[in-house]
Amino acid sequence: MKNYKMKNWFKVALSSCLVLVMVTGCKKDDDDSTSDKTITQVVTDDANFSLLEYALIRAGLTTTLGTAGAGTYTVFAPDNAAFTAAGLGTEAAIDAVDATDLSFILLYHVLGSEVVSSAIATGDNSATTMLSTDVAYISKKSSGNVFINGAQVTTADIDCNNGVIHKINKVLMPPAGDIVDIASGNANLSYLVAAVVRASTGSTNVAAALSGAGPLTVFAPTNDAFIAAGFPTIASINAADPNTLASILTYHVVSGRIFSCDLTNGQVATTLNTGTVTIATTSGVTVKGNGNTTASNVTSADIVADNGVVHVIDRVLLP
Repeated sequence: MKNYKMKNWFKVALSSCLVLVMVTGCKKDDDDSTSDKTITQVVTDDANFSLLEYALIRAGLTTTLGTAGAGTYTVFAPDNAAFTAAGLGTEAAIDAVDATDLSFILLYHVLGSEVVSSAIATGDNSATTMLSTDVAYISKKSSGNVFINGAQVTTADIDCNNGVIHKINKVLMPPAGDIVDIASGNANLSYLVAAVVRASTGSTNVAAALSGAGPLTVFAPTNDAFIAAGFPTIASINAADPNTLASILTYHVVSGRIFSCDLTNGQVATTLNTGTVTIATTSGVTVKGNGNTTASNVTSADIVADNGVVHVIDRVLLP
């Protein structure tokens, strides 16, 4: 689990109507609420939120979200399946997370004002400051479906007397640095990190590009993907021509912050080295390079970085 720093979220709550940048309305009048239950009570009463309930108790947030009239909130609430998929499917797993870190993660799911789904403007990836003080990206498609950091709202507008809950299908993780930081913090991407370092000794500073302002979307091959592509060891990466590596690595980068929910079947995306890759969404998400006979699978999607988003893939893309 990443080492997150707890922030002064009470102060953020007072200024939370900054969310107006992305919505057309911010809050309902208290008298309009049709529920006599607080957010905490609604979570407690729903068996499918039992892991979220346990996490809120451990993080000491039940009082904050359980006091009527003390504030209004929007909670993007992961269900039990989302916690399980994030490796937090048991109380013991939740207990293993530092309580301060857990509080920070949970506050990344909360807005300090009430935002119903009808108030979210149609469009992609509107930057929204959460109570953790980090930014999340909310999208509303023309179909009416709402996403946050690529996680889908599966049940919207669960009314509470101190706000609203939107159930989502993923646990959101706050960004833990830029794209290079994200890769460096993942042991399964150590070959990629070595390749970025080696490539940056040539005519293209790939590391600088990936740690720049962006935003960028990176399809990040795993260590096994590099091994299958003919780089059996990190030593073999360090022996490779840096300009060749740079050409391959920049073929894995697309301009813009593109979450999985933004990808469409048959989409052709232009890469940083001016090549193209083809996206398919018929069976999961796959990405195929022009030089690949088989498409790569996205095995872990929507890892948010300060300057973009990372999707882990199981095959090196070839121009």
